[in-house]
Amino acid sequence: MRARNEKLVLSLVRRHQALAKSELARMAGLSAQTVSVIMRQLESDGLLLRGEPQRGKVGQPSVPMRLNPEGAYFLGLKVGRRSSEMVLTDFLGRVRDRSRTTYDYPTPQQTLDFAVRSLTDMTEALSEPARGRVAGLGIAMPFYLWDWAQILQVLQEKMDPWRTADLRASLSDICDFPVYAQNDATAACGAELVFGPTEGPRDFLYFYIGFFIGGGVVLNGSIFAGRGNAGALGPMPVSLGSGPVQPLIEVASLYVLERALAASGCDASGLWDSPEHWTIPADLLDRWLNRAAQGLAHAILSSCSLIDFECVKIDGWMPVAVKSRLIALVRHHLSRLNLTGLEAPSISAGSVGPDARALGAASLPLSDRYLVET
Repeated sequence: MRARNEKLVLSLVRRHQALAKSELARMAGLSAQTVSVIMRQLESDGLLLRGEPQRGKVGQPSVPMRLNPEGAYFLGLKVGRRSSEMVLTDFLGRVRDRSRTTYDYPTPQQTLDFAVRSLTDMTEALSEPARGRVAGLGIAMPFYLWDWAQILQVLQEKMDPWRTADLRASLSDICDFPVYAQNDATAACGAELVFGPTEGPRDFLYFYIGFFIGGGVVLNGSIFAGRGNAGALGPMPVSLGSGPVQPLIEVASLYVLERALAASGCDASGLWDSPEHWTIPADLLDRWLNRAAQGLAHAILSSCSLIDFECVKIDGWMPVAVKSRLIALVRHHLSRLNLTGLEAPSISAGSVGPDARALGAASLPLSDRYLVET
């Protein structure tokens, strides 16, 4: 119970940025004495910092407490189809260090080597006291990587080693802190929950557009993972008006844009070098955006027929301006569909951006060790 109450206090302080003892006691439903004991312990542990006293009209001044950015550090490894990335974050979720590599396709050994090299460099760059505050490593990666050989356009035998590879176990053997793993799109959804707006919707559908599109389902402020892969969304069948029904993954994924660029003779590597600066012929980008938006609109309609989502959030590995255009087009195409009997959800941009999968990975040890649902 003590451990849970400590997590509850940390969760509330994170959500509200700074809180005094009286506010914490009221929100947590705990006695002022209990909260005082917990706050003193968390301050002693280096997880909370004391703010400037705030004097009211009567009584003793209140002292707000906030999270200590250097109270804990977390590593997040994102394994993608075209790149891997490692980030080191502080207790506030701010990226303190990062490392990235690109490739034609991922292999278990190369991914492990990159992860070990990156985490070694990052932890050795920390001071000795900070090194002792690294609280865990999270891995965000696609499930069943071996199933994607055809779309990655590599021989099946090159992806088959993933069938028996256990990246989490391999890293656990060499790390002296816990290692966690989660589907990459679900992890991105988790980043939106942990690092997104504190007063956001409690129920929403989340899409992350990377090499493949995926997502997550949030119900009552928590990710609904099902048996581990709920909200994958990519296989959802969608219609583009004319022609056969297609899986959303074949319409709204970035690999579709990559192939269009390659077919037109353009260098597609720029898609993966940076999510901020794309140089893409306007006609190719417009066509992909329009088809992706149509597919997303149909996927949203189908999803809202099952669960009455109040909000849909769309994020991805793309420039902010491109994401804004996509969201505007999704709203347009959704408005043209038959919504009889349904209430259209609001559609907004995810708040984390291209880093969502890596930050979602880093949030796995953060959530497990220091947070509870509030």
